[in-house]
Amino acid sequence: MGEDDLEALLLVAERRLQEAQRAGDVEELDRLLDERLIAVGPDGARYSKEDDLEAYRSGTSVVTSLVEEELGSLVVGSTGVTFLTGTVSGTFGGAPMSARLRYTRTWAYDGGWRIVAAHIAPA
Repeated sequence: MGEDDLEALLLVAERRLQEAQRAGDVEELDRLLDERLIAVGPDGARYSKEDDLEAYRSGTSVVTSLVEEELGSLVVGSTGVTFLTGTVSGTFGGAPMSARLRYTRTWAYDGGWRIVAAHIAPA
């Protein structure tokens, strides 16, 4: 499979992730997040895959709106990176929140794309 094919699949995976976030679909998030995930939130704290899944399961993270404004990607071998700028609203940590954010997600391909690292910052 060539890099163009992998890049197309990466963008599909990114959009599946966004839809799973909006829907609170823990099963789909579980499929898309690698067990080794390390994410740095806009608060600077580190989060694991289990932290993220538990926040959705418990309802402390609820995405009511996620509007993609800009999406870019890069694929090198079996590593992909997505760069998303968007406006996100919902409840995070139990508190209402709305912000324009930049997400940088690093994905590994092994028969499918899974996120191994993420960084979220105010845009």
